[in-house]
Amino acid sequence: MEPASKPLIRLEGVSKVFYTDDVETHALANVHLEVREGEYLAIAGPSGGGKTTLLSILGLLDSPTAGEYQLSGHPVARLTAAQRAHIRNREIGFIFQAFNLIGDLSVHENVELPLTYRKMPAAERKQRVLEALERVGMAHRVNHYPSQLSGGQQQRVAVARAIAGKPSLLLADEPTGNLDSVNGEAVMGLLRELHQEGATICMVTHDPRYAEHAERTVHLFDGQIVRDDRGEAAAELERHGFEVP
Repeated sequence: MEPASKPLIRLEGVSKVFYTDDVETHALANVHLEVREGEYLAIAGPSGGGKTTLLSILGLLDSPTAGEYQLSGHPVARLTAAQRAHIRNREIGFIFQAFNLIGDLSVHENVELPLTYRKMPAAERKQRVLEALERVGMAHRVNHYPSQLSGGQQQRVAVARAIAGKPSLLLADEPTGNLDSVNGEAVMGLLRELHQEGATICMVTHDPRYAEHAERTVHLFDGQIVRDDRGEAAAELERHGFEVP
């Protein structure tokens, strides 16, 4: 499983400043980052270090104050709001710490919702939803509602929702933050399997144990990348003769 060499993400001198009243908060400062297709990247660092801000920019939920972001070789700044929404729906899968499931929708309906925005035929939507739920071991809960599920089950449904659209990029913001260690490891196992199947993953985490699941970890401190290294997953691949950039 030799990683592809094509850059999926390229940030050059990206900064983000938030203005409130007369106060400037520098969330990111001169960030340079490249993520290649098929790579599994962990973004680590203390609270307030800029991790979630970086992930929001990668997911086209926010825009940098300065610098350039290229996604699949295309400058993001040139995209219209409609184009950004189109890419988010079709190319990017989101997994959030708080699950973000809709309480009055069933498991099936929660996973199906992003697909309806694509005007996908009903039969194809149903197949995609069932395949995704089977993938995360939740097909037997298809008619349940979020309130009827444990935290671990809700996060599995959230993963299914993220992968049902077969995105080229998965963004996970503290995906184990609201889970106990057993369910946390289960979700990390799902992400590892998705990566082995070719998914590109960028995951924010404050837990070094989970960062080690990734091939590579960048450490953010005060909005800057202060270290860029590889975890045990990359070392394991190298031990088995695979090339890791």
